[in-house]
Amino acid sequence: MPAVSPPLLPIATCWWCLVILLLPAQALTQLDANTEKASLAGQAFPQLSLDGSPLNHLLLDPRSGQLYVGAVNHLHHLSSDLQVLSSSQTGPKLDSPECLPPIVSKDCPSARLTPNTNKILLLEEGVAGGRRLIVCGTLFQGICDKRSLGNVSEILYQTSNPVDTQYVAANDPRVSTVGVVLNQNGVGLMLVGRGYTSKGPSDIPPITTRRLASSSSPARQAFSQDEELGKLVVGSYSEYNNYFISAFSHSDHVYFLFSRRDVWHRKEYRTYVSRLCAGDRSFYSYVEVPLECSGGYNLAQGATLAEHQGQPALFVAMAAGQASTPSATDRSALCVYGISELDEALQRAQELCYTEGGRGGDGKEEAYIEYEVSSKCLRMFIVRSTCRSVTLINWPPVLTAVTTVTEAGHTIALLGDKKGWLHKVFLQPNRTGMLYQSVLVDQNSPVNADLLLDQSKQNVYVLTYSKVSMVPVSECELQTDCQSCLSVRDPYCGWCVLEGRCLRRQDCHLESQANHWLWSYQPASQCVTVQSLKPANQSREEQTPVSLTVAQLPTLSEDESLSCSFGTLPPQPAVVAGTTITCQSPLPELLPPNPPGSDHMSLRVSVMFRDVTISTSNITFYDCKAVGRLNSTSPCMACVGSVWPCNWCALDELCTHNSNCPKEHIISNSLLQAPQGPDSCPSVWALQSSPLVPVGFLSPLALMGRNLDMFQGEEPYACVVVVEGEELKLNATLKKDPETQAYTFTCSPHKFQYRLKQLEYSAPIFLQRGSHRIDSAPSLRLQLYDCAVGQSDCSQCRAVSSEYGCVWCGGESPGCVYNLSCTSPPGPVQTCPAPQITQIQPVSGPVEGGVLVTIHGSNLGMHYQDIQGGVTVAGVSCQPQPQGYIISTRIVCELKPSRQETEGPVIVTVGDSEPGQSLQTFTYQDPQLSSIIPDKGPVSGGTTLTIHGTQLLTGQRKDLTAYVGQQPCHIVDEVSGTHLLCRTSPSNQTGEVSVSVLFGKAERIVPGKRFCYMEDPVITDAFPAESFYEGGRGIKVTGRNLDVVQQPMISVWVEPMENTLVRRRRYARLSARNNQVFNSTTPKRCSVVSPTEMTCVTPGVTSHSKVMGVGFELDNVKVAFKSVTGKPFSYFPNPVLYALNRDAPETPYRFKPGGVIAVEGKDLTRAMTRGEVVARLGDQRCEVKTLDSTHLYCEPPETQPESLGDNQLPSLRVIMGKLDVDLGLVQYDADGLPPVPLAAQVGLAVGAAVVVLVVLVIILMYRRKSKQALRDYKKVLVQLETLEINVGDQCRKEFTDLMTEMMDLSSDVGGPGIPLLDYKTYAERVFFPGQRGAPLSQNLDLPESRRQTVEQGLGQLNNLLNNRLFLIRFIHTLEAQQNFSQRDRGHVASLLTMALHDKLEYFTDVMKTLLGDLTQQYVAKNPKLMLRRTETVVEKMLTNWMSICLYSFLKEVAGEPLYMLYRAIKYQVDKGPVDAVTGKAKRTLNDSHLLREDIDYCSITLTVLVKNGVEVQPCPVKVLDTDTITQVKDKILDQIYKGAPFSQRPAADSLDLEWRSGQAGHLTLSDDDVTAIVQGRWKKLNTLQHYKVPDEATVALIPRSAVVTGIHQVYQTGEKTPMLEGEEEEGLRLWHLVKSSEDPEIPKHRKSSMRERERAKAIPEIYLTRLLSMKGTLQKFVDDVFVAILSTKRPPPIAVRFFFDFLDDMAEKHGIDDPETVHIWKTNSLPLRFWVNILKNPQFVFDVQVTDSVDAVLSVIAQTFIDSCTTSEHKVGRDSPVNKLLYAREIPRYKQLVERYYSDIHSAASGCYQEMNSTLTELSGSFASEMNSLVALHELYKYINKYYDQIIMSLEEDAAGQKMQLAYRLQQVAALVENKVTDL
Repeated sequence: MPAVSPPLLPIATCWWCLVILLLPAQALTQLDANTEKASLAGQAFPQLSLDGSPLNHLLLDPRSGQLYVGAVNHLHHLSSDLQVLSSSQTGPKLDSPECLPPIVSKDCPSARLTPNTNKILLLEEGVAGGRRLIVCGTLFQGICDKRSLGNVSEILYQTSNPVDTQYVAANDPRVSTVGVVLNQNGVGLMLVGRGYTSKGPSDIPPITTRRLASSSSPARQAFSQDEELGKLVVGSYSEYNNYFISAFSHSDHVYFLFSRRDVWHRKEYRTYVSRLCAGDRSFYSYVEVPLECSGGYNLAQGATLAEHQGQPALFVAMAAGQASTPSATDRSALCVYGISELDEALQRAQELCYTEGGRGGDGKEEAYIEYEVSSKCLRMFIVRSTCRSVTLINWPPVLTAVTTVTEAGHTIALLGDKKGWLHKVFLQPNRTGMLYQSVLVDQNSPVNADLLLDQSKQNVYVLTYSKVSMVPVSECELQTDCQSCLSVRDPYCGWCVLEGRCLRRQDCHLESQANHWLWSYQPASQCVTVQSLKPANQSREEQTPVSLTVAQLPTLSEDESLSCSFGTLPPQPAVVAGTTITCQSPLPELLPPNPPGSDHMSLRVSVMFRDVTISTSNITFYDCKAVGRLNSTSPCMACVGSVWPCNWCALDELCTHNSNCPKEHIISNSLLQAPQGPDSCPSVWALQSSPLVPVGFLSPLALMGRNLDMFQGEEPYACVVVVEGEELKLNATLKKDPETQAYTFTCSPHKFQYRLKQLEYSAPIFLQRGSHRIDSAPSLRLQLYDCAVGQSDCSQCRAVSSEYGCVWCGGESPGCVYNLSCTSPPGPVQTCPAPQITQIQPVSGPVEGGVLVTIHGSNLGMHYQDIQGGVTVAGVSCQPQPQGYIISTRIVCELKPSRQETEGPVIVTVGDSEPGQSLQTFTYQDPQLSSIIPDKGPVSGGTTLTIHGTQLLTGQRKDLTAYVGQQPCHIVDEVSGTHLLCRTSPSNQTGEVSVSVLFGKAERIVPGKRFCYMEDPVITDAFPAESFYEGGRGIKVTGRNLDVVQQPMISVWVEPMENTLVRRRRYARLSARNNQVFNSTTPKRCSVVSPTEMTCVTPGVTSHSKVMGVGFELDNVKVAFKSVTGKPFSYFPNPVLYALNRDAPETPYRFKPGGVIAVEGKDLTRAMTRGEVVARLGDQRCEVKTLDSTHLYCEPPETQPESLGDNQLPSLRVIMGKLDVDLGLVQYDADGLPPVPLAAQVGLAVGAAVVVLVVLVIILMYRRKSKQALRDYKKVLVQLETLEINVGDQCRKEFTDLMTEMMDLSSDVGGPGIPLLDYKTYAERVFFPGQRGAPLSQNLDLPESRRQTVEQGLGQLNNLLNNRLFLIRFIHTLEAQQNFSQRDRGHVASLLTMALHDKLEYFTDVMKTLLGDLTQQYVAKNPKLMLRRTETVVEKMLTNWMSICLYSFLKEVAGEPLYMLYRAIKYQVDKGPVDAVTGKAKRTLNDSHLLREDIDYCSITLTVLVKNGVEVQPCPVKVLDTDTITQVKDKILDQIYKGAPFSQRPAADSLDLEWRSGQAGHLTLSDDDVTAIVQGRWKKLNTLQHYKVPDEATVALIPRSAVVTGIHQVYQTGEKTPMLEGEEEEGLRLWHLVKSSEDPEIPKHRKSSMRERERAKAIPEIYLTRLLSMKGTLQKFVDDVFVAILSTKRPPPIAVRFFFDFLDDMAEKHGIDDPETVHIWKTNSLPLRFWVNILKNPQFVFDVQVTDSVDAVLSVIAQTFIDSCTTSEHKVGRDSPVNKLLYAREIPRYKQLVERYYSDIHSAASGCYQEMNSTLTELSGSFASEMNSLVALHELYKYINKYYDQIIMSLEEDAAGQKMQLAYRLQQVAALVENKVTDL
């Protein structure tokens, strides 16, 4: 296969695509509404929840039927009935997609515990019968392993140190990976398709072939992809990013289904199917086909290969994509593509590509290269063909999975969707699909594309988010009757009539005979049904024949018969005549009883074949006797009015179905005989008297009857009244009107009573004749009533309706009674007493009125009209409201205005009665408003407003409403007479508005005060973003309008920890819109410092709570902390502080004055900074000096403070927020010894000799001096410790400042922030370092008359250089010449690089040959010295080759950290003084360039006027007052042209610095002028300090008049060097910060002091802190550069891998077994030859200027890099150079990086030559145009001319050269180029 084999996609003729048309949208909508109900009503299916959501893949073992589930971090092995057999945990593990395995956390900063998502789950059928499970995940760049099928936790193969060829699956869970296993000639292979990942290895092709079995070769490990195996190489992996759906094999081919953007045409996403011959390891047969379904269905979601109508077909679930995106909409469909038609079209296109060059019969191009690589059509077998289909109907939601099954020649598709439903679709022969069932498998959980059928094809395994379900394919057995069997429309199911079961067709015995197996999809198919039944209704008291007419009756044989069954009674033989079946109804006594309360019953009539029911119907048996029994009040009317044909025997009191009665008199049913019916029944139908009957009074009753003449005899009548369940029988007398024949029954009078406390009671009444009850109308009732109930006063009594006759009866016991019952004097009262008022509400109101007053009392009128106009309040009329009036007890009236403030009672007058007056007094008030606090608030409202005034409690609370402008202000508290509180509502605009209060309808406005709605407060930042549980940490909040808020708050929303796990389980998959409500801690008030700043203190939370969020409450403005900072606020456990004396906490801590107290702890800085910590020792502060994670250092007062407690000693308290920790007592050590007591002195003087006394004094003095010395020594130790702490603190501060400075630069990285050189400039500076006018920038300077001839000669020279023999002889001949210098060797090598740049493959081949010769030379001498220096042409060629190949790596990977390092060094160096003469700096890593003197300097800010067009804008620039004027100009230019290339900015020498003070004060500053200070022979350069330029001074850069403005910097070959120390200027020597020590005329009296000063300088430890500070500040940037160069987390550059493999081959070829030698070769060829050169010379890569002081720092870093690449042990001692001491701790770590880098490249599989060649070809074409090859050839010819004779002689001595006539050809070149006279 060629190195690059892109697919060609010819456009071919479309073949037929079978498309499944789903139900129309309306039908589908209706179906969806019933789907859930149907599925929920169905049979439950097995379901298993598994760990590892989401579940990724499902695999079925076809032999055992067992299942394997790949999930996130888990692998499961299940039985066929979903029982767990084994499981294994596969993650999470420490990993990062940016790093290559194995993962070491210190080498991979981005490594985290990463979940392992399963990407491939396949079955390997071993050659020797061994079967294994192949499992690939996202961890470790997608490596795979093999596991046992019997126990998935048993790993059969796993690589411990995977190489880059073993990275199989995508390392991103979102990127697709598919695979298929093949067995080719006994070799197990796996074809893998994977999408593009942006992180990790980027050189893995979309489709690769993997070896499944390891071989003896290290490069042929399992799952590896070597050069012998095929792969799909495309131009840009990111552009052709395939999203793979599935992979499968069929016949002799392998197919991949995927989608991607069509980059050649409409840029739309399309679905493709590709094909590859299974045995084609070169991918020559690779084929691609776009699939289309009209209607915009362009994205495949799932697919399966199956049979349709006996032919293999590809079933694809397609979705419509959103415009030009890979995202699917809710429209989807199912499309089917025939495999045979697909293969035919592919074959045709292959033949077209072979024979016609990709062009069709009309000459149009039908084949073209899809992928962006160079290739020829005739070498490819790739095809493009488009399949178009008819328009499809939408199917929401999106289909995600498809599988099919065949039943009786019919195809059924099973489709899963993203909402967890499984749809069953019958694919009909007319190319349409019928959805017949949907099963809810897992609510809102997408169905995985792995939809698998079990071995029996009776169940389908469905994989969803966290469950595996086994869903039956059909559920025929669940349908128990024919109708349900046919209505489910399941193509599996049909009704087997004579078996009475829903069965599959092959299970029905006589399925081939007519009407025996009924199928829902047959035309006019319906169940066996009873069309008619005679009679349908029958009296249960008789037996008759029953006839049934049956449709669809199956044919029977002669020995087969049918029977009838009624209910549960035994079957009876049936007579069949055509479609009519006749049976005999059951005997009456066999019928079951009627249901309770019913007059009929229904029995099922079943037509039966043996014990199988064929069809059924219902017959009704009615019971006339039950009709009469069920209606006791009117049995006759119920009987003859019944729906059944029943008659009433009046004298027998019998309801019967017969047409005659025993006693003759019969009343017929209205259904049988008209006009008879209910109106013919004897009955009492009405009351002649009034139904209203008062209790306690004798009242006569009269009933009216009809149709009573049929009764004979003198049986007595009685009236029966039912009161509260008791029957009262009253004798009745009958009177018949002879004219009207009307019957009247008069009942004897009776005093009725009832116990219920209600005005009325309804009592039933009926007539009884003897013991026989006469029918009565249902509405026949008496209305008993009691006037005394509920009428408590006269007005209420008189308000009762007059028809009741209730009166208020006076006397000693007045009350409401029936009028005829009031017999005691004075009798009924005609006029009621005066009203009585018991309460009024409210007792005050505004003088404008308008509030409602409620009056409670009695006798307040019988009607509303009685009191209308009769109510006054404090002498003012009050208008009653009809809706509030309650008879006699309540009046609601609206207060009228009063002319003045007044008070008085409420008076109510009812009619002509005496007025009633209240005891309470009502007051008319005039409330007034005086002021408001505050007078402003946010426009969103929420401000608590206090309104002050007088008489504010006017009316009731509900009468008061406050307004701010037009917006209501909600009253939030009880109102007092002097103030009320309300909360403002949001407003729709800002501005001042009035504040008013409505007292009812009376409005009051606050005079002279207006409330101002202001813009809402805005929070722009809040810092810090963490606290500890105890709280109390200050949060600085910045923003706008913060002072608008009255009470800003900070709140924390927490949830108890015990509820967290429960909620997670319960709501794990709820959508985001289901918001949770959490508890809130008590809000803490914030302090507003200014309109732009406020301070909040974090509330405390318990450690048992989970913090759900932190936010600010600014009145109604709620701001979440996360929305401000972009990250959530974090709470951490409280920091731990240990007691000063941990071993004995009660013992005081002994402190020596002058030192510091060290406090130990844990997590001290996790949520706290040094400035926030307060330490108190007694009553004074202990100043906190340093705080780190485990230590706190504080400096106490010099003298021991006083104690705050009862203890005499002070205690040390550390306060962090609300955390206040007492660390124990502190006791100061006293200085000196205590004085000798006076008594002891006297005793010693008396009792001791003088000598003893002298000795004692000497001893005392000695002890005192000893203690003093010990104290001084310990103090020095403490000072040294403090020094180290301060250095670390300084490093942190410097690093923080540096990172702040670098933030702006980092934001520009990748854009103009990195001034990368173009390739031509880069190559010029690397190829020809330090040379101006390099050949790259020259033109061929020739006379026009000679140009054509010379160019012809140079062309022939170019041909000669492309001859390997000539080139090698040429180089060897030059190197043999003694006067061919080392500079010449490098120059020739670079010229050759230029000349052969367009043939880098050839250049590389020649270089390898020359390196082989060089290796041969050094092996014979000392192989470790090879490539150490650039002493030969080939070594410089190697340098150039590396520079070419690594240019893209520099741009994309290493350039950013290298530039950041350069900028960080420059920033740090410029922050301190730099001597302009010597180049020494205070801030450096190089001790030889360290400015050791202490220079007093300060930083000042200059305001530089910068002209931008016509505007002049001020720009602040920080400089030092000790800077020279040139240094100041450089710093100004650095700031103004920040990020601009150095070559594009003006030179400092072309500009003058002008100091401007006032309007006329302009002073031009310079390094040297008449004001310069001269001391002896020394002249000091002028500085800002010299000119006394103040801070904030204004300066400007102006062009020098003598210099042409606008010129730019020219590239300098070296660095910008400082002024020479020995520069003479009129006999004077220049100095800046320090004078040169090499002064021959130092006076003798100063020589001793000079020696002391030199001795002081010789002690580097004194200045080590400066170097350490600089090193610590730059450490991160140095680490970033080294990691970028040596990281194994990304694939190393192909050139490095290629060349290291070459060196390994050379070592193996020459028998070099010493690994150290090979290590040295690799170091000399890459780090030493290339990277050190780049590190020391960033101007080779970037358009920057490297000053001497920056170069000194870079030299130390480059030397550190060199030391890290050596194999020798890095030992340091007291005499080691300071530069090595600085990085003594880091070099071992860097060594590990180098060793890991080398070993990983070595362990990776070799065979990258083909890829290297492709890379070299691409590089040749990319940059060849940048090279001036003619100039290079002309320069080379100069060397040929110089050594012409030697070269000719060398070529003629070579036999091969003679055959090729190389000398002759060179002579031709010489003749053309120089007109040289030759032997020609």
